[in-house]
Amino acid sequence: MLNRGYYDRFGGAFIPEILVPTFDELEQAFNDAQADPAFWQEYVELMSTYSCRATPLTRCDNLTGHFGGAQIYIKREDLNHTGAHKANNVMGQGLLTKRMGKTRVIAETGAGQHGVATATMAAKFGFDCTIYMGELDVERQRPNVFWMERMGAEVIPVTDGSRILKDAINEAFRDWVTNMDNTHYVLGTACGPHPFPTMVSWFQSIIGKEAREQILEAHGKLPRRAYACVGGGSNAMGLFSGFFDDPEVELVGVEAGGRGHGIGEHASRLAYDDASIGIAQGYKTYFLQDEDGQMQDTHSVSAGLDYVGVSPILASLHDNGRVRFEAATDKEVVEAMELTVRREGLIPALESSHGFVQAFKEVGDLDPQDAIIINQSGRADKDIFTVADAVKDPKWEEFIIAKAEEYRKHA
Repeated sequence: MLNRGYYDRFGGAFIPEILVPTFDELEQAFNDAQADPAFWQEYVELMSTYSCRATPLTRCDNLTGHFGGAQIYIKREDLNHTGAHKANNVMGQGLLTKRMGKTRVIAETGAGQHGVATATMAAKFGFDCTIYMGELDVERQRPNVFWMERMGAEVIPVTDGSRILKDAINEAFRDWVTNMDNTHYVLGTACGPHPFPTMVSWFQSIIGKEAREQILEAHGKLPRRAYACVGGGSNAMGLFSGFFDDPEVELVGVEAGGRGHGIGEHASRLAYDDASIGIAQGYKTYFLQDEDGQMQDTHSVSAGLDYVGVSPILASLHDNGRVRFEAATDKEVVEAMELTVRREGLIPALESSHGFVQAFKEVGDLDPQDAIIINQSGRADKDIFTVADAVKDPKWEEFIIAKAEEYRKHA
């Protein structure tokens, strides 16, 4: 139950006093937008004309035949402009930024999809834009960094800490403290201080609204289960929100199991037992932390799922049993992605492929008259370096070596 930013015992707004007026302004602008039907209509129209919504629900006959059991449907958020569900939240926050009269936006990004989406939004609305990205993620997500910079964004590699998403978030908050008057922080997932978890989930709920209508039209009844990967939790909140009031639909979130159990080997907060409740980055939830509350290192083959915390809304849904959480290992993720590519010609991002892993494990045990939905939250264009390395593709290695030699000759 939500009470000023709390979902049961999770959430809140643990922020420095200097930021309180900025958060009050943001909360008021968001509440006004929620109460204004014209705002949601403007948002839907923008997403329709600019970001290809409604995204389709694709029936996967080949995968269904391969596994047997329930019919497999995939919600195609990869077909959003910029290649992921991130555009939903970013364009909504862009409209709020205009309402508040701000002229600059900042953002954190891990896999880079949120950064690309924010840079795209800034280009469209004419905002100045700065993106904070862990140095390690800059290295493994170079294609997304390239496009952010082409769109005019300043990409700042973060060298502190583990040099991944949690460190980028910290730097973005430091920026915001010193530039509150003209800057809005476009937080990318359903985490952080109130009202961000509620606000991001509201914009992403467009996924679930569409998916519910689409599955009823295509299948004639609600799905047996809905699967989504979970990093911070925005794409999962988007899909799951369409079915919260349908107890017959089981909701399954899949976290980054990485290399397996053990601190530093994964980024699973809810499926494994390594997380504990704490307060960090402005909110209360489950974190991978030590006894002193120091954040621990995480690992995932996917840059977008190695976050140390999880949405306070999902933490509450975990504790009350509404969402079941599982974990998928790096090896399983690459195998699920390759199978989907070969069987259906779809290319799910490594993040999204976590949801595919658990769905593939379970779908064969369900009745053929049932259906499941998997949220393909993004596509794997950005992951080409990581995937090629994981599958040890010799032709890709030859291409990279030849390209490097070509650059050396012209340097």
